[in-house]
Parts: sequence; structure tokens; C-alpha cells
Amino acid sequence: MKSTGMSRPLDSLGRIVIPKEMRLTMGIDIGDSLEFFIDTEEGFLSVSKYNGVFCKMCNSIEELTYFKHSFLCKNCIQDLKENNGVSHIPIPVVRKTKGKEKRPYNPSDQQLEKLRELIRENPNAKQEDYAQWLEVSQSRISQLTKLL
Repeated sequence: MKSTGMSRPLDSLGRIVIPKEMRLTMGIDIGDSLEFFIDTEEGFLSVSKYNGVFCKMCNSIEELTYFKHSFLCKNCIQDLKENNGVSHIPIPVVRKTKGKEKRPYNPSDQQLEKLRELIRENPNAKQEDYAQWLEVSQSRISQLTKLL
């Protein structure tokens, strides 16, 4: 059990708000029942999620066995052993998504040479045109022109 200390004020109706972070770490959802333990000698209040004494699967309260932090009744245990009521859910197939194809790596010096040739051939072209011809972004053309 995780021990976390915190002081919280009571509202006008005597309620305490339990912060979301604490509810998440304690596994408490909205609508869950809680248990309060009070130590009057120490002035200590402890809160935990209420785990009722009933079968986790069918809510029966007869012939219970404690198993991995839960109660299971004899009938449900027998059904599990015999695979009664067990649905065989197929495992979903994970398909690879068709992502954007990566462009081949083109070193800066090769890009610079190609850009020089394009500038010589088309001196009045815009950066957008050079970017389209070299298959790079316009911002990459701007970077390369600074290196010229």
C-alpha cells in the first residue's frame, strides 16, 4: 500500500475531495465504494478502495475462494476450468500502415552542386521551383543558398 500524506479542507457539507492523481494511483474510479479506517488514538484516517466479499464474476456470496486480490465462487472456478462461457476472441491482425516514403539521403555537398547547376540554368527561378526540382523543401533551399 502506498502511503501518501496530504491535508484537504472539508467543504460546507463535510465532504473531502480526493485529488485525481491519488485516485489514479489507488485505482479508484468515479462511483467506486471506499472504506474508511479511523485510528482515534493517533488521529489517523485511512482510505482504500472497497473490495466487497462477493464473486468478481457473478456477484455470488456463496462458496468463495480468494484468488489474486479477488473473490471467485466455486461455480465460476469450475466454469473456468471447463472453459464454459469463454468466448474465443480472435487476435487482431496488426497491419503496417502505408506511411510517407522516405526520400533517399542526399548529402549537402551534392545538393549544393545540383543547386548551383540549376541556378546557372535558371537564374530567375524562385526558391519554390528549385525545391521542387531538387525534391526538397523550400526552407532547405534557403539553407543551401546561405552556404553558396
